[in-house]
Amino acid sequence: MDILKDGCCPRRRWGKTELSIPVIAFGSDGFGNRFGHVSDETAIRLMQRAVELGVNHFDCARCYGDSLRKIGLAIKQNAIKREDLIITGRICCHGSGQWGLFGKGDPEYASEVADYSSDRVLPDIEDQLKRLEIDRFDALLIHGPWPVEPSLAPGGILEGLEQARDRGLVDFIGYGMHHPPFHLKAIESGRVDVLLTYSDYNLLRQNAADDILPAAAAHDIGVLNAWSIFRGWLTGLPVESFVPRREWNEDHHRAENIRLWCESQNVDMLQLTLQFCLREARIHGNPIGMMNIEQLEMNVAAVLKPLPDEVFGAFKLAHL
Repeated sequence: MDILKDGCCPRRRWGKTELSIPVIAFGSDGFGNRFGHVSDETAIRLMQRAVELGVNHFDCARCYGDSLRKIGLAIKQNAIKREDLIITGRICCHGSGQWGLFGKGDPEYASEVADYSSDRVLPDIEDQLKRLEIDRFDALLIHGPWPVEPSLAPGGILEGLEQARDRGLVDFIGYGMHHPPFHLKAIESGRVDVLLTYSDYNLLRQNAADDILPAAAAHDIGVLNAWSIFRGWLTGLPVESFVPRREWNEDHHRAENIRLWCESQNVDMLQLTLQFCLREARIHGNPIGMMNIEQLEMNVAAVLKPLPDEVFGAFKLAHL
């Protein structure tokens, strides 16, 4: 039986936004050409199939390669309809480019050169909206500030997002970042609706459960959980197919041990990976970059057929 024939991706309330979002968000980095070329035609068919399966939340960023233009092309060609979509975007802070792109990729370097002023926000948003062929974002996240304090200060980027909200360019605002203390400062400000954390809740790490998730839940903040599949390491493919064994660290070894455990227990690792995250009710969506329809359908199928509680109990006892 084709589990996808009549099934759609489950949905959750995204905190105080009251938006209903799919538990798998479409990370547009997947078709932005940064991990391999994806043609316009392939990307458009992929987006159409995603919407058919209920994966209608597109999480995008200027630094995600060519993805903004492709989403805009799909909307312009009426292949997907704006009213059927939830679109979240970024104001990037990790580098010295015109729009705060990756620069040298060094957080310490970025902290010295990134523009944290509110003045840069409206031109950035207007340019992104033009590329996307839309007139407003559902939500915008300040992407990768290091440190977070300048963005929260008077005249900082968050103030710029508040101005954009007042002008109707975005409905909800927040942060997408990694460092837990930064999330806590954003939450304590009382000025954010949504957060995206990455590499903080998956089979390898559950750091977010210690502080970010309780604090976000207490303030009814919507949470996205990036890196649920840890860049593919937790999908069931050998870790060596992503990273040469000579470059492995502790995380690589643990991911491979989990894969071998799943193989020995006849457990689908992708199901275990995604459903482990779904069992945490304080997480509302899990953005995943997908390059083709096969990856999309595998991810949706993995959340539609629940694993027995006994599997998760056995996994916990395995101490992997």
